Amino acid sequence: MKAVGVWRFGGPEQLRVVELPDPEPGPGEVRIRVHAAAVNPTDTLLRAGAQQARLAAVPPPYRPGMDAAGVVDKLGPELDGRLQLGQRVVALVLPSGPHGGAYAEQVVVPAASVVPAPAGADFPAASTLLMNALTARVALDSLALRPGQILAVTGAAGAFGGYAIQLAKADGLRVIADAAPADEELVRTLGADEVVARGADVADRIRALVPGGVPGVADGALLNELALPAIADGGGLAVVRGWTPASGNAGASGTAGASGTRGISERGITVHPVLVSRAAAATAALDRLRAQAEQGILTLRVARILPAAEAEQAHRLLEAGGVRGRLVLDFATGLDSAPAQVPASATP
Repeated sequence: MKAVGVWRFGGPEQLRVVELPDPEPGPGEVRIRVHAAAVNPTDTLLRAGAQQARLAAVPPPYRPGMDAAGVVDKLGPELDGRLQLGQRVVALVLPSGPHGGAYAEQVVVPAASVVPAPAGADFPAASTLLMNALTARVALDSLALRPGQILAVTGAAGAFGGYAIQLAKADGLRVIADAAPADEELVRTLGADEVVARGADVADRIRALVPGGVPGVADGALLNELALPAIADGGGLAVVRGWTPASGNAGASGTAGASGTRGISERGITVHPVLVSRAAAATAALDRLRAQAEQGILTLRVARILPAAEAEQAHRLLEAGGVRGRLVLDFATGLDSAPAQVPASATP
């Protein structure tokens, strides 16, 4: 099979089409003929080497990709009959696993990480669902807000932020979301009750609406300590890139008043690192997201579809910023004529 990966970590130019042996599913696994793979920020981090420690046991070439949509084409032993040959499915893929990431014509994944594709969604749209929606779900579950409480979402126009808004509204929460002027209508359409201007001082604008602070923030904009002043004493911050506050960190830029600048411990704020990999085998949660997409609770947003051979261009577009929805790589036809490197002849 052909796949897209890197021998050396670095810029988008390091992405190569490679020829690999067809993978075989083991016990509890299925093989999927990939038709579409969404391009996520975590893919660019892997390519650049930021996740090198997680890949210590994985031989190169290293394959990005956490979201795949396609058709089951082989079943491993010891399955429960939930999945069938020829079934249209979506999968949450872990690039640090033994079979690599989703940027491939075929991918083997644990059956627990695979659910039916949302009815009525084509493969590119379906591929945009699981990783970002599950990340948002884990973030909301970590914050554990009650119906009627207020959630603030930063990076609200992005894929994670959009799903966080929609899942929060489905949970009965009120939502304050940030947006650039060009994205305000989009964010309101996704369900935000109030929209404030995005930026490093967004906490000030959230406090202007809720003087006592909000009980929870889902931080898709990676503001980290800059988001803390928006949070009420005893509240929580869900972070998606593993940020950990330094001991004694005041947690603020000093612009949100005394209630925002006192220490995290003193204010009783809990920082929740969101690791979607820990929920990758949560089949019931994945299937609920599939159902919510079918019901229109979650909106599948495709920004652009590119041939898989143009993964380099997709990474450049994503890193340039401003992408709304997800870029998607077409593996149904995108690698048919692309020249491939053979791993055995290459030097990592």
